[in-house]
Order: sequence, then structure tokens, then C-alpha cells
Amino acid sequence: MASVGIIGSGAAGLTAAIALARRGFDVTVIGKGFKNTNSYLAQAGIALPILEGDSIKAHFIDTVRAGKYLNDEEVVWNVLSKASEAYDFLTSIGIEFETNETEGGHSFPRVFTIKNETGKHMMKVLHMAAKEAGVHFVEGFAEELAVRERKAYGVFLEGELMKFDATVIATGGFAGLFKYTAGSPLTIGLLIGDAVMKGAPARDLEFIQFHPTGYIGKSGVFLVSEAVRGAGAKLVTEDGKRFVNELSTRDIVARAIYRQMLAGKEVYLDATSIEDFKKSFPQIYAFLRKDGIDPSRDLIPVSPIAHYTIGGMAVDLWYRTAIKGLYAVGEAMSNGFHGANRLASNSLLECIVSGLEVARTIARDRPKLGEVREIQYHFDSQGDVDSLREILWKHAGIVRSGSSLREGLKRLDSVEADHRLKLLARGVLECALAREESRGAHYREDFPAVRKAFERPSFFDGMCRL
Repeated sequence: MASVGIIGSGAAGLTAAIALARRGFDVTVIGKGFKNTNSYLAQAGIALPILEGDSIKAHFIDTVRAGKYLNDEEVVWNVLSKASEAYDFLTSIGIEFETNETEGGHSFPRVFTIKNETGKHMMKVLHMAAKEAGVHFVEGFAEELAVRERKAYGVFLEGELMKFDATVIATGGFAGLFKYTAGSPLTIGLLIGDAVMKGAPARDLEFIQFHPTGYIGKSGVFLVSEAVRGAGAKLVTEDGKRFVNELSTRDIVARAIYRQMLAGKEVYLDATSIEDFKKSFPQIYAFLRKDGIDPSRDLIPVSPIAHYTIGGMAVDLWYRTAIKGLYAVGEAMSNGFHGANRLASNSLLECIVSGLEVARTIARDRPKLGEVREIQYHFDSQGDVDSLREILWKHAGIVRSGSSLREGLKRLDSVEADHRLKLLARGVLECALAREESRGAHYREDFPAVRKAFERPSFFDGMCRL
């Protein structure tokens, strides 16, 4: 029986695990538990173009428009055409959606949700289904890929080699490399940087999506879901003035808030018009009340925070990387689905579709481990990750410039951190510097317009190629 190791226990990883186990593979999931994933934290829902009145074409147009026409259209059609399969898979394992809503950038209420804490409910069911399918779970932190001569042999877990015929990276993105993020602190992209160093390029690293309505309070950093704005909440300054269409795409709303903050104004979300906020948004209500904010009468202070990394390990249409036997799914990979800016709630759809698809790919590829030669283990420690977070937040944040990006690269040289994390951070800065335009989630104040010459993806293999 062929063995598959899946690194990461989020929605993409568990979906792949279930699909592979059902095909007879011996599947092991390595992670820190499903509650420590960004999938578990997902509030709004999953975008599915399956209702009467909606269409794959309409969802395609919304996705490409949000992606500022940098999307790989074949990939977009491929993912969206499998939405009904994703829905059937989720409902077959016991997931029951509560309602469907509209989010920023969508022309139809196609976002399926469960109490606006969809990830929490979805992940519990996926984890149970994986256990029932016979998937093995190992709790731990995979420090390094075991790669020799562009072939994957597994991963090192606490210094010990775990051998697999096929290895799937499902560790999420690298938003945890930014100072302010509401995501899992584990998402720092260590294995993405490792893969680049070992021969698998990354793609579109410069595109970092900042969620417009982050909440930075006494009890931590959280997201105030886009669905709150979809339900009627308004963005206002301290003097009560609206300044943006709340349902525009995230890049537009985040920059509008940022500009107000640069002008010295505080920005708030006014959700006082929403009836029974607690029932509609229990997770958000809980952390706001913990900090003494009652959304039925109080304004909610908000600011943009790093949320989603559109770039990741470059994969083909079938989720293969450039390293034989190594695959990537979910936010850990990049294949052009999101273009320059992710459309809200397309991420969970991508997770489910990529998980199901990679299982079919591995079944076709039938990878064989063969003789395992000696592979060196190099991991020591992550080092000064906080300095990397400061650099990326300050120099590759919501608004960028050539001078600031170059200063970030200069500062990066003196940081004592894991060389793979530094490589990934350098990839973000260099690709942002090379893209001399503003497109989607990438905004250069010194090149504020979209430029046709840059309507193409970037790749990073130690050097940015655009």
C-alpha cells in the first residue's frame, strides 16, 4: 500500500486525506491539530455557484475581476466547475449549511455559511470523517522536507525522517510572517521557503491580502468578518463620515481605511443597525464583549491586518510542484486561481477542490519512494522571527514603494533567523520591488497604475522572475 504524508491539518489537508484514504492509500496527517489552523478560524463561508439564478460564468467574472485579470483562466474554470462536487463532498460527510450570503466582490449571494463561524463547524466534521476513513494523525511540527536530487522522500519530524511515497504540503500560507495577523501563528511558511531552496519555485509572493476590518484589542487580534458588512454594517471615521463602498473588494477597502488612518483619523465599523448581532455573529460578539464592546450600541475600532497570502509554492493544474513526489494544496500553493487579489470565500472552495483533485493526481502518478539515500537534516531554530515580521509589516505592507522595499531588503540581511524564512521574506520584498505597478493586493505608491506590461505572474527560485 502506497503511503502519503500530509503536512497540515486544515481543510485542504483533511479533504486530501479523506479522498486518498478512500482510494486505499496509507495516509498520515502531521500537524498541531485542526483547531490550530486558519481553516478553523474561517468565519464567513465557502463560495459555491450552485444556486438557481447563479452561474459558473458569473462566479468566473467576479473572480477574475477581483483578481485584476492576473488569474490563470484555465485554473479558474477548473476550480469553479468542481464547486458542485465540493458541495456534494461536504454534505456527504455531514456538513449542513445554514444560509447563503453576499460578500464583497460577489454579484450573487453564493457564500454558504454556518452561523458565520463556518470553519469551526466544517473542521470538526472533516476531522471526524478523516478518522472514520482510517487516516493516521501525528501531532508535531515538520521542520524540513526530505529532498534529494529533486525528489521528495518525506519530512523530518523533530529530527527523525518520516518516509512517504508522496508528500502533500497543506500548511497554509505565510501571513504569520507579518506583525499583525488574526491567523494561526504557525503559518510562517517555513516549508514554502524550504521547497524553494530545494528546487520548487514559489509564485506571486508579492500579493498579500490585507483584511480591511481587523480588530486589535486587549484580548488579541481578530477578524470582523466581511459578512458583517454584508449584513449592513458601515465603515465610518471618528466623525461619523462614510468614505468607501463597504462591499468593494478587500484591496480597495483596506487601502481606503489605511488612507484615513494616515490622515490621523480613527476608523470604526458601525454595526448598530444589525438586529441580534450575537445570534448572527456569535464568535465576533464573544471577543468584542470580552473587551467591553457591545456592537448593538458601540462602534467597533478596525484596521487592516495581514490575512491571506495569495502566493505560495508554484503548482500545475493538478497540484504538482517541481519536486517529484511533492504536492501542495490550499493556501500553501499558488496556481493563478486568485490572480492579484482573492475574491472573498474563494479560499475554502479552493481548499476542498485542491484536496479532492490532488488525491486523483497522486492516484494517477502512483509515486514510488524507491531506495532512500542519506538525506541531511539541517534545522536548528527559527531564530528571530519577530524581526522578520516587523520588516515585512513596515516595508511590504498595505502601501509600498521602491525606497521602502529596498530598505526592507537591507534590513533583512542583518536578521538572525532561519535561512528559509529569510529566503521567503526576501522573495516577498524582491517580487514586490520588481512589480512596478499597482494591481490588486499589491500597491506601489510610486507606480499607482495598472500596467499591461506586468499582466503576468512572478516566480521566485532564489531570484524574482517577472
